[in-house]
Amino acid sequence: MNIPKLKHTETNNFFLMAGSCAIESRDLAYEIAEKIKGLTDQFGIPYIFKGSYRKANRTKLDSFTGIGDIVALEILQEIGNYYDLPTVTDIHESQEAEMAAKYVDVLQIPAFLCRQTDLLAAAARTGKAVNIKKGQFMAGISMKFAVEKILHENPSAQVFLTDRGNSFGYGDLVVDYRNIPEMQVHGVPVVMDCTHSLQRPNQTTGVTGGQPKMIETIAKAAIAVGADGIFIETHPNPAIAKSDGANMLPLDKLEELLEKLVRVRQAVI
Repeated sequence: MNIPKLKHTETNNFFLMAGSCAIESRDLAYEIAEKIKGLTDQFGIPYIFKGSYRKANRTKLDSFTGIGDIVALEILQEIGNYYDLPTVTDIHESQEAEMAAKYVDVLQIPAFLCRQTDLLAAAARTGKAVNIKKGQFMAGISMKFAVEKILHENPSAQVFLTDRGNSFGYGDLVVDYRNIPEMQVHGVPVVMDCTHSLQRPNQTTGVTGGQPKMIETIAKAAIAVGADGIFIETHPNPAIAKSDGANMLPLDKLEELLEKLVRVRQAVI
């Protein structure tokens, strides 16, 4: 794992990418980072703080997209410096890569954009680690081409692949755990996104639904199968979150979940 400031890499634990869906405010970002850093230090889990500086893929025109690009990116940078943590955020267009790379340690490619060659190449050229989310419409084995695009631009790049479920009809997702070992064949760490994989998209209300009560099930199964990392969006009060609240884990439930996942990991390695 070639990520600056990543701690606890000697524990042979899974690593965690976690935070709120979007950067909603400085105070909220600090509250979440403080809590998760304490837990990951307690359990010896390598931790990357996650927050989207802007939400580009929204269902409705008036959906929350962010508090301002630079404002949110500066908060991410502050969090990384204050807690000595690596940070990750999404990018959506090629020109965003260089901008975001000045503030964070890992650039994330959203699932719907995982085939966008110019976007992948721009992320690779920054020299930052790149986390590519597998499209809901793709098999894990076919993600080798996304990895190849990154490594073509930067042969020494640190690349992750993240599963977030596959489309199941028009309004649901299903997790096919074969994707984890199939993506590990590409020689990169593989992450399970335990919250977005429980989304129920394309609801007639214009607000994506979810099944947060199943987060633990998805996470435990992923660790049992051999996932290298876990991705979780969490919030002190998901009911009032400005983005993706329907599938986020309440922050006060994270400790119990991480304790269980560490035990599962110890049982299978």
